[in-house]
Amino acid sequence: MMRRRLGSALSAAAVATAALLVSDRLEVDLRWRDGAAHAIDLFGTKDAEQPAAAAKPADTFWKDGSGVAPMVPQGVPGSFAELAEQSSPGVVNIQTSKKIRGAAMPRLEEFFYGMPMPEGLQEREVPSLGSGFVISRDGYIVTNAHVIEDVESIKVIFADGKELDAEVVGRDTKTDIALIRVKTDKPLFALPLGNSDNVRPGEWVVAIGNPFGLEHTVTAGIVSAKHRVIGQGSYDDYIQTDAAINPGNSGGPLLNLAGEVIGINTAIRPAANTIGFAVPVNMAKDVLPQLRTTGHVTRGWIGVVIQKITPEISKHLELAQETGALVSKVMPDGPAAKGGLKRYDVIVEFDGKPIAEMSDLPRVVAATPVGKTAKMVVLRDGKRKSLDVHVDAMEEPKEATIAAAEQGSASQYGLLVQDLTPEIAKNLGVEEDHGVVITGVAPGSPAAQAGLRREDVILEVDKEEIRGVEELEKSLASAEGGALLLVRRGDATVFIPIKRG
Repeated sequence: MMRRRLGSALSAAAVATAALLVSDRLEVDLRWRDGAAHAIDLFGTKDAEQPAAAAKPADTFWKDGSGVAPMVPQGVPGSFAELAEQSSPGVVNIQTSKKIRGAAMPRLEEFFYGMPMPEGLQEREVPSLGSGFVISRDGYIVTNAHVIEDVESIKVIFADGKELDAEVVGRDTKTDIALIRVKTDKPLFALPLGNSDNVRPGEWVVAIGNPFGLEHTVTAGIVSAKHRVIGQGSYDDYIQTDAAINPGNSGGPLLNLAGEVIGINTAIRPAANTIGFAVPVNMAKDVLPQLRTTGHVTRGWIGVVIQKITPEISKHLELAQETGALVSKVMPDGPAAKGGLKRYDVIVEFDGKPIAEMSDLPRVVAATPVGKTAKMVVLRDGKRKSLDVHVDAMEEPKEATIAAAEQGSASQYGLLVQDLTPEIAKNLGVEEDHGVVITGVAPGSPAAQAGLRREDVILEVDKEEIRGVEELEKSLASAEGGALLLVRRGDATVFIPIKRG
């Protein structure tokens, strides 16, 4: 299970102790779809002419690499030392400070090292450690959003020992990317940003950062996999690497052998020291211009709830394929509803980009400019249908109020249920005026095995609307071998197949 660790350094003598407390989220990868018109040497001192390519957008303020995967000789390359020496001036260590208030302060030091924390302190200033890298000569630096979360001061330390104070320009918690800036009277060395779309599993990569407070540590490995979903959010699309990254590497660069950043070290799996994750650099390229101009990111939204197509769901819906994003709910009066999207549609293409997996759609829609009318292709009753959808701006979701419901019965499947009353619907934050509320699930029952939970609201059984307990029991009794339920759970609407006990 992935977990974050809040970093803190107690004193100069306890650097290693403090660094262990830095978050396990480490790296970010940036996505840029245009080719680079030139290549810049690793020191940033001259440009090498390359064949003409697409012009860079006006809001690009970082150095672009060639976008071409580096050629590597057979066997282990002997250039790690040179690469590290050339790239280190663009990598920084980040020291932050925040105040912890209240009696329930973290005791991670005691947990990991047996170091007791002083009792009775109501407020305490706690340093923490992270990494980052320079992307422009005038002082813009990329790191992780969690590295600078709620901090009161940020100090950036360069490879030559120079220290500068930094200010936060913008943060995006959904991708864990942050942009900070230092004021400098001399141009800084900036690392070029590569093209993470061109990265292939098996390629050599190098990580440079500040693990456990050990400044400018260099580790090497390969890209283990791409497009990893690790449960951090809707925009998971991580590069997996076996290059050693640890707490304190958060926000540091993952480099290819050309010295180009192809990822931002962001996460690790604590139980395995050879499994780390980086946000693709092209994803960062999508958000950095907005962070610089507004300090936050505005994403596209079409008003639809989707889910993965499992073999069981595919069988119940008689789908010819398990690719795409299955629509379980269309928001009333939302862009998708106005565009003609319906429940049970399978979205297979959006704005010209294929949707192979459910997780592809949130990333594609979020990256689509707000205000654009995009072409969406869906499968409806086995036929392809094209829809035009106007992309609106996403708003932050509001938390729903949850309350307990009364008991009813559907014991055949291990369920206790009750009719959905207006009062219960209001307490649960349910918009629908029909359905059955689950008030209990028997352990080991078919309902429990299907993943049903107390306070779920069953809206449909095998595409038939359910208005009360009586209709539910009739539908379940007539279902041979099992049924496909449409369930409202909090703010989500999902399909859940259930087998007869």
